[in-house]
Amino acid sequence: MGIISEGVSYIDLKFRGRPHSIATVIVSGPGYCTLIDPGPTICIDHLEAGLASRGFSVDDLTHVLLTHIHLDHAGATGTLVRRNSDLQVMVHERGARHLVDPTRLLDSAARLYGNQLKNLWGDFLPIPEANITELAGGECIALGSRKLEVAYTPGHASHHVSYFDPSSRVAYVGDTAGVTIAGDYVLPPTPPPDIDLEAWRVSLKQIESWGPESLFITHYGMRTNPKAQLESLRKNIDRFAEKSRQLLEEPGTADERLESFTIWVRNELRREMGEAQAAIYDLSAPLNLLWLGLARYWSKRGIPS
Repeated sequence: MGIISEGVSYIDLKFRGRPHSIATVIVSGPGYCTLIDPGPTICIDHLEAGLASRGFSVDDLTHVLLTHIHLDHAGATGTLVRRNSDLQVMVHERGARHLVDPTRLLDSAARLYGNQLKNLWGDFLPIPEANITELAGGECIALGSRKLEVAYTPGHASHHVSYFDPSSRVAYVGDTAGVTIAGDYVLPPTPPPDIDLEAWRVSLKQIESWGPESLFITHYGMRTNPKAQLESLRKNIDRFAEKSRQLLEEPGTADERLESFTIWVRNELRREMGEAQAAIYDLSAPLNLLWLGLARYWSKRGIPS
């Protein structure tokens, strides 16, 4: 378990048996125990073990703060609420209805993962409205004496928020600051359905406006040079967007374009790191989904996929 600051640590959820793919944060103090992005239900045993190592159980949880509702971040939330009916869940208002009734969310995910959906992620159980607090951005959440500022940070997802702790100057940014598993390489996570690169660039400015000293990213862990992290992400967003646009404007089938893009990204990863580390990038942000999200982004802007 990694220590962030007093009362704040994180758990490696060891998704599909691999380290450094998905992390969840525990924020605790007198009278509260909060998770930021509890991860998928398939990892709940590792989540419980991490809680136990800090002297907590699911019954001790008071809040779950979600950056967004994608299965790798929010999947276990309904299961936790079913086991602890007092648990309060905070989520952006665009995502709240999908927690109450996850049918559309799961239908969308099934189009990507097919009949492997449950095997990959586990259950995604509905959450009663009474357990949900909707966020718009601009709120300040009180956890005992600790205050977390909330900002709306779309781009990766239209229902994405980030949290900032002024006392430690750590920003908890979900997927908005990219995926960094090895070294300093920052992969832009661009899955469908609602990638918005213009909104994403605005969100990066919002995170910078907090003046954080560190960023916590779900994939994976603490980044202690926020300026370099965000600048690298900006550059790679531009490069990935341009590469996908070029492929869409060249002759070829949808399958050929997908293959060309994934080969391009995989070769880039191999130049930066070893095969094992590159594989964890692909596990945390599957390369075929990066293509599908960017192709959808460009199709909304008049470039057919």
